[in-house]
Amino acid sequence: MRKSLRPIASLLLGIGFLLAGNGMLFTLLPLRGTAEHFSAFALGLIGSSYYVGFVAGCVLAPFVVQSSGHIRAFAALVALAVTASLAYELAPYPYAWAALRLINGFSLAGIYLVVESWLNSRTNNETRGLVMSTYVVVNYGAFTVGQSLVTLYPIDAAGNFMIAAILGAIGIIPVALTRSAQPAPIKVVRFRPVQLYRAAPVGLVASSMIGMVSGSFWSLGAISAAGSGLDVAHVAMFMSAATLAGAVSQWPVGRLSDRVDRRMVLLALLNGASVVGFLLWLTAASGSILILFGLLFGALALPTYSLAAAHAYDRTPASETVPTAATILLANAAGAVIGPLIASAIMGAVDPRALFLFTSATHALLAAYVFYRTKVQSSAAADEKVGFGMAASTPVTTMSTGETSDPPPASDRVMS
Repeated sequence: MRKSLRPIASLLLGIGFLLAGNGMLFTLLPLRGTAEHFSAFALGLIGSSYYVGFVAGCVLAPFVVQSSGHIRAFAALVALAVTASLAYELAPYPYAWAALRLINGFSLAGIYLVVESWLNSRTNNETRGLVMSTYVVVNYGAFTVGQSLVTLYPIDAAGNFMIAAILGAIGIIPVALTRSAQPAPIKVVRFRPVQLYRAAPVGLVASSMIGMVSGSFWSLGAISAAGSGLDVAHVAMFMSAATLAGAVSQWPVGRLSDRVDRRMVLLALLNGASVVGFLLWLTAASGSILILFGLLFGALALPTYSLAAAHAYDRTPASETVPTAATILLANAAGAVIGPLIASAIMGAVDPRALFLFTSATHALLAAYVFYRTKVQSSAAADEKVGFGMAASTPVTTMSTGETSDPPPASDRVMS
């Protein structure tokens, strides 16, 4: 294990620092925006802008890496992200923040592309599962740590943005100084939504609608928790609890879906998440009860993307793994652009907790569609399933590069 991870330790360390800073921004920006008296819709627009930038980065970042190489592209993208992190304090206005958030999204998409293509180039079929699963753990862990750092300074102080920028800048160091050889030039990935819908309609539709929920939650969840009466420390705990619960539940949920129709597992999670979301909106829970609801919501809602992705892989040929991964990612990101705008409008019309009325309704609608599809399309045979792997179907490993020369075995398919 140590021998397999040693060549990519510097990459994992660098991305860990970067994502800690990014995780901090996801919780900090909505709280600071509220302190600046931004409207709910303005906060939704800022959240959506991140995903607009991410979509643009998915499409355009491969050309940046092709022209500049991995290390130089990485350094430039991190510098761009760090600059945006510092500029929030200089221009505390909704449209300025939306533009800066777009830059963050574009930068992070390119950074994921560089790191994940590099990781793929340093692995083979025997070590890929270990390496990418470790990468997923680093992602979740760093993101959770970053969310908890918002308590270091008062929300209206500049120190929080400085900490986020410092973490991003530190992330450059281990990657810039690595002695690991750069990977070969990347390939531009094709997106095939029509073909994927014909093969796995649940995979494509679910990815998009789940993106609506996840984009809304990451953009506005902190505001909803604060609107229920939580202070900054407990808001950070609420968001961290949901993140950790989602990470922990990935594995048992995935393994269960290897044994039965994945759509039935997805249906159960969607119904459960819909109920929890409705309770989060309906009840005036606060303190430890609200954090418990956050745990339940994360455990039920966050693994749904993994199941949608795994179902799509079950229904598409192994030779189409990379285009499938790229299309699922774009569908998810497109949903994440739309979701915060709708959710913020509902929150403005009702109350901050109405975020979870939106998530509940979206999960319920998707559950109805998935149930319909189980009645008109038979489940995949056991020998057709790819085998669930945490590293194969979590959103943090979805920057498709098209680089793997040998297709990974079914149990280790990588969306990177």
